[in-house]
Amino acid sequence: MNRELITVIEQIGREKGINPEILFEALESALLSAAKKTPDSVRMELDRKTGALRLYGRKRVVQEVEDPSLEIDLAEAKALNPAAEVGDELEQELPPQQFGRIDAQRAKQVILQRVRDAERESIYSEFANKEGQIVRGVIHRIEKRNVILEIGKAEAVIPEREQIPGERYNPGDRVRAYVLEVRRTAKGPQVVLSRTHPGYLVRLFETEIPEIQEGIVVVKAAAREAGERAKVAVASTRRDVDPIGACVGLRGTRIQVISRELRGEKIDIIEWSQDSSTFVARALSPAKVSSVTIAEPEGPDDQPAALVVVADNQLSLAIGKKGQNARLAAKLTGMRIDIKSESELEAEDAATRTEPRSALLSLPEVSEEIADGLVLAELGSPGAIVHAGVDRLREVPAIGSRAEKIYRAAEEWVAARHAPAVSGSPEAPMTDPPADAPVEQA
Repeated sequence: MNRELITVIEQIGREKGINPEILFEALESALLSAAKKTPDSVRMELDRKTGALRLYGRKRVVQEVEDPSLEIDLAEAKALNPAAEVGDELEQELPPQQFGRIDAQRAKQVILQRVRDAERESIYSEFANKEGQIVRGVIHRIEKRNVILEIGKAEAVIPEREQIPGERYNPGDRVRAYVLEVRRTAKGPQVVLSRTHPGYLVRLFETEIPEIQEGIVVVKAAAREAGERAKVAVASTRRDVDPIGACVGLRGTRIQVISRELRGEKIDIIEWSQDSSTFVARALSPAKVSSVTIAEPEGPDDQPAALVVVADNQLSLAIGKKGQNARLAAKLTGMRIDIKSESELEAEDAATRTEPRSALLSLPEVSEEIADGLVLAELGSPGAIVHAGVDRLREVPAIGSRAEKIYRAAEEWVAARHAPAVSGSPEAPMTDPPADAPVEQA
């Protein structure tokens, strides 16, 4: 009978995918619980080969015994172990325990609970290692627009937010999805799947394109707007292999397979570049970019920014429908992208040059010639004049004795535009002076 018990435990372990040692420990714990002994002083041992059960009790060595179930006198202890001393703990085998019906029921409940816990832990360990991978499952049911799948021994869920818009699901359909997260819950491990995550697109590329599996082509970045459009940046580790051609395949066969899996999602494949400007320009394809200027982030948490200039007839193409092309390019590059047309940039430059000069010409004693001289001396605005001071103004050729009069006029100009606004007035300050510019107080 004991040998049959060993066989049953090993069989359950194989069927449930549980280590048999966990089941042996569960059985020992259950039988110990049914033995109605204090767990701290008694332990149960099940022989893994023969199935023999032994019960051991632990007792403290004392001079005078007060509790025979927990204590043993020194003379008896020395008979068991000649080296025993007062205060030591000795373990001795106890007589076999008889179990009744209630004891057996209690043991059964303990075993079942431990088996359930072990099974949950086994499922969690299995799928925790599959995070970021693609799994296949059969749709079991649909609850509140969440799709429940059976994937092996576990159930997984595709939440509504992780489903491709417009995609229909029916019980019995086989579906592929990306393992987004594996969580421990009170009801057991919960596997959350996604069909919208950019990682799903990357895994599909690895599955369908042999060059990526072999490491000849590498996917550097991916960005998606699920069901509509995606951009993937790829690079080749060999000069003689075209990464874009490898991904597209002969007559587009490879990319079409991936697009069909994603419900007709349009996929732009671009070649990755280590140069940020080149990468941003390629990310905005199919638009043709005139120039890219990269601004480094000011703080550690800020994104780098890129100013992209395109021809007037390329502006709408670069931005895309409802800004989609620009958004995907920003996600792909990890940058904040500002797109301007050539005419917009020229208009801004002209306004930047004209506005300070017109402010100078509004000051008394300032002619076209003097304004040119002030601009060359880097005093191209009233605020710059006030910040530099009257002595610096005297050094400008053709100013001479006019310096004090021009300086006072510049002070008044700055003060007038930075005086506190009257309540209810629609006027607002126009231009901020330099941070340390002196402002005349009334």
